[in-house]
Amino acid sequence: MSHEQSHLLLPTDSAWLALERPENPMTITVMLRVDGLTAPRFREFLRVYWMAWARFRYMPVKRSAAWWWEQDPTFDVRHHLDVVVDRFTPENLQEWVSARLNQPLPMYRPRWKFWLAPNAEGGAVLLLRIHHCYADGLSLLGIFDRLCPPSPQQHPAIYGAPETAELSGWTAAAKVWLGQLMASGESAEEADGVAGIDESDGNQWQDAGRLLERVAQKSLKLVNEFSEFLVEPEDTATDLRQPLLGRRHCRWSEPVPLARFSNIARVTNVTINDVLLSCVAAAVRTRLGIEGEDLDEAVLHAAVPVDIRSRLPEELKPASGTLGNYFGTVFVPLPVDGESPLERLYRIKHETRRLKKSWQPGIAWGLAASATIVPEPWREPLADVFYRKASAVVSNVPGTPEARYMAGCRITEQMFWVPQAGDIGLGISIVSYAGQVQFGVVADEAVMADPEDFLNDCLQELAQFPGD
Repeated sequence: MSHEQSHLLLPTDSAWLALERPENPMTITVMLRVDGLTAPRFREFLRVYWMAWARFRYMPVKRSAAWWWEQDPTFDVRHHLDVVVDRFTPENLQEWVSARLNQPLPMYRPRWKFWLAPNAEGGAVLLLRIHHCYADGLSLLGIFDRLCPPSPQQHPAIYGAPETAELSGWTAAAKVWLGQLMASGESAEEADGVAGIDESDGNQWQDAGRLLERVAQKSLKLVNEFSEFLVEPEDTATDLRQPLLGRRHCRWSEPVPLARFSNIARVTNVTINDVLLSCVAAAVRTRLGIEGEDLDEAVLHAAVPVDIRSRLPEELKPASGTLGNYFGTVFVPLPVDGESPLERLYRIKHETRRLKKSWQPGIAWGLAASATIVPEPWREPLADVFYRKASAVVSNVPGTPEARYMAGCRITEQMFWVPQAGDIGLGISIVSYAGQVQFGVVADEAVMADPEDFLNDCLQELAQFPGD
């Protein structure tokens, strides 16, 4: 296969393949309600606009110790769309979407697929499942923002991106960044040792891993922050920490006006994100299976993805419209022992302010990127050290403030579910779009058999705040 048809994945993309487990696939799920979208309209949209991103013709293939992008020699867009004519009721739809979450994507094709249910009650449903190695949530949002204009008469103007081998440039840029992060007093010989990396394809992979390792070794700031992360207590054993069964259920709430959250944030002098996390903390509290003194001593964190694009040097920042993974993770302590909504809210505010100044997202991004160069026997212990610090993943997906149109059809709702690495079996998604907010939950059956009540508890907590 030619160089143009095959090249190495960036470490931050291949990390999601290294974390893959049969009972916990690293797949993002997107659901859109698109009023009036038909199969012919969407097939044309898929063929012209979606396929303008060349990466969607590629599939990740493992060769020895590395993952490579390889172009699918038999690619056919028809393999990546199923049209389902069922007239789903709201209850049927939630079960159908849950079943799709449990359906593995074929490994012998590019790992993404759409399902379209044009006859569902309440408007057509478009479901996308895509492996995290292709892109993070913000990259996908960027695609939909480009392809879905704010007017039904407007056509997408700028879209698409070629798939190119970037590891050499990424490694060179990381080398410069490393030099900036090095503690003062490093010898010239040490710096030259980093500069003299092998640029051949066979060694670029190891070079990238060595750069990340050197960052952790030489940067005093990173060492101190990493030490603080390691001494952070692990989550208390609760009903949310169970061996995963690999059978997941998802649910989502009705849209809630964003103004409700804005009013609460204004009255209480916090951010909208603080209010959202406080709602999650209240819903989690009743599902721990502990009470009394045990609850007072409980430690529970939420792993919250954080975009780090603005923190990267210019050489490492992705170009607008390109795919990839550029976020880290912060572990926010949830005040599950808090007795009142306001106590939980202000304790959340304190923790989020502290973490805003942290390098924890960058550390998480670097560790994830290193996962593919860690020997396989050590990989799971490394992931355990990282992900046993949390019992849930909480993602906040900011959509556009105005409604968007796909193939001339209005998008009325959008929902994202992100994967939960390691033994985490609970994911909470908070999605804002067109002046409304929705909560979504995906949970392994061992952790939560029916997530519907969890969503109700989130909304019930919202009603307890002043200003609501």
